[in-house]
Amino acid sequence: MDMTIKTLITGADRGMGYELALELGLKGQYIYVGSRNLACGQAAVAQLEAAGIQAQAVQLDVTDHESIVAAKMSITNLDILINNAGIAVDHETKPSELSLDAIRQDFNVNYFGLIDVTQVFLPLLKAAPAGRIINISSAVGSLTLASDANTSIHKLQASGYQASKSAVNMFTIKLAAELEGTPVTVNAVNPGWVDTSFGGGGGNRTVQVGVSRTVELATSDALTDSGTFSDIDGIVPW
Repeated sequence: MDMTIKTLITGADRGMGYELALELGLKGQYIYVGSRNLACGQAAVAQLEAAGIQAQAVQLDVTDHESIVAAKMSITNLDILINNAGIAVDHETKPSELSLDAIRQDFNVNYFGLIDVTQVFLPLLKAAPAGRIINISSAVGSLTLASDANTSIHKLQASGYQASKSAVNMFTIKLAAELEGTPVTVNAVNPGWVDTSFGGGGGNRTVQVGVSRTVELATSDALTDSGTFSDIDGIVPW
């Protein structure tokens, strides 16, 4: 019987998603590289295979339900789902001026897409010995931190992106509660401001530091945490 842990990472062809694929693959996990553009996913897989990692590119657009269902049809077994794909289109626009279209774009990928992927793949995760769902959230979605005038998050102008991550946190809490008593855990992770193209560059954390908490959750021998929001420093306030 193949006991290799099989992990699907959305948005895994670059940035944090690729780093997660690399680090988890080097730890022996079989990686499904979820990518909206299949050619980009295949290029990432070529790099991973050159590093000795078992990986497979999977075309997966989190905003396209048919794409998600087709991706599931190509995956027989799944132990870990890492919902990493995300966008931010606010461009520091004030909440009183941020367009509904921009907010919808944030939510379509960061929240609705995450839910769609999770619901489609949940049967596979329930069939695993110890299924794990890890949602990449952000501290900027913390209502506690955003309402504290002493934090940089209070001053941030990205209400569409921030609200989408707050919504991800709520989904994490409620799904974890629903799955309590099952082998499936559900947790949210704050990677911090990571120095990638997504964050606009100049982040105060390297991509390696940014993925470290997610790697920890994905490789823990006996994960009991569920319904948590954490980063490398511990629990992040909701």
